[in-house]
Amino acid sequence: MISRIDLRGDTLPEGGDLRDLLPRAEFDVEAALEKVRPLCEDVRHRGTAALIDAAEKFDGVTLERVRVPEKALIDALEALDPAVRAALEESIRRARLVHRAQRRSSHTTQVVPGGTVTEKWVPVGRVGLYAPGGRSVYPSSVIMNVVPAQEAGVESIALASPAQKEFGGLPHPTILAACALLGIDEVYTAGGASAVAMFAYGTPGPDGCAPANMVTGPGNIWVAAAKRYFTGRIGIDAEAGPTEIAVLADATADPVHVAADLISQAEHDPLAAAVLVTDSAELADAVEKELEPQVAATKHIEDRVVPALSGRQSAIVLVDSVEDGLRVVDAYGAEHLEIQTADAAAVAARVRNAGAIFVGPYAPVSLGDYCAGSNHVLPTGGCACHSSGLSVQSFLRGIHIVDYSEEALAEVAHHVVTLAEAEDLPAHGAALKARFAWKVPGK
Repeated sequence: MISRIDLRGDTLPEGGDLRDLLPRAEFDVEAALEKVRPLCEDVRHRGTAALIDAAEKFDGVTLERVRVPEKALIDALEALDPAVRAALEESIRRARLVHRAQRRSSHTTQVVPGGTVTEKWVPVGRVGLYAPGGRSVYPSSVIMNVVPAQEAGVESIALASPAQKEFGGLPHPTILAACALLGIDEVYTAGGASAVAMFAYGTPGPDGCAPANMVTGPGNIWVAAAKRYFTGRIGIDAEAGPTEIAVLADATADPVHVAADLISQAEHDPLAAAVLVTDSAELADAVEKELEPQVAATKHIEDRVVPALSGRQSAIVLVDSVEDGLRVVDAYGAEHLEIQTADAAAVAARVRNAGAIFVGPYAPVSLGDYCAGSNHVLPTGGCACHSSGLSVQSFLRGIHIVDYSEEALAEVAHHVVTLAEAEDLPAHGAALKARFAWKVPGK
């Protein structure tokens, strides 16, 4: 069901050579760009009409309007299962605790007497959030995107989610209920690349959508391609690829837990990656044996779980030691990394590359997906070596405010002129000379 990669016995290669030995899903965003281009440009030229046509083509529904009526949000919340509502409210509460602590305050540094640089943090003005609606419904993703944007102080937040035929062409009611719980009343029935284009270009009319400064939220390859298409016009969080879990484990790990955690991510998508890195052949055997009954007992077996576990993106990787395992998981840069070893906290502290790290047997990835308080919008495809997950910081811009007195400028002006002339930019230096009757101290 799951392949093995044996890296024991030899010195592990460095950098890219090690990454090339590890499993990874194929996710060719560049190839998808040409397919999303006409969809995006159709929205640019025809606005809401293009969104309605896209819903009919891709979702099989005929829409009269794209903006979701406020009553539909209220009705969805009133009809929500009380247990689901309680779980969503607890998820929101915990996410707010963590993200509120991420707020940043302005800081002023006195560089010299009379010369200061202040860094102030300003939220983006308007954000478009995307909530997928394909194989599964993700109200948790609504929470993970809305909460940090709200805690950052974003004043205008809109959300889009695909039309659902079984719900009269509206987005899934649990998505709508989550929006209502979070106070988001600007919601659109729009999916995929067309939704990203709606936020990027805006659509005119009484039910139209104003352009956004930034678009965040998970999605399929078409959403990722649309984000790439609009990079430079709008800010994005990431080009999210298929979900990933890597588990670094030794002989102390429980194979029942490890198998369950691998399956928990495999059920997302046939391209989902499930990777176990271990120095214990006995654990590898036990996990492989444990996968069979657990897979047989779960849902989405043939369309997601089995293709994910048996695909080229998933494997059990055998190494000589936990030390080597650390090198492997750092090279892999997993979206989600579980550490199930002896002294797991100390091992986790040494990890450099991961979207989020889950320490020990009682911090499974599923906890982070819903109720840990952490954010589950995380870098995929090895991007954890240079990128972070979604946070309050994602929605803030740092702006430097430079305030120098005449005396402070005069004291450093000769250095500015010298550097300007060294770069053959004499007008830069002239801007200083103009302030001192062409006589710069020290020149």
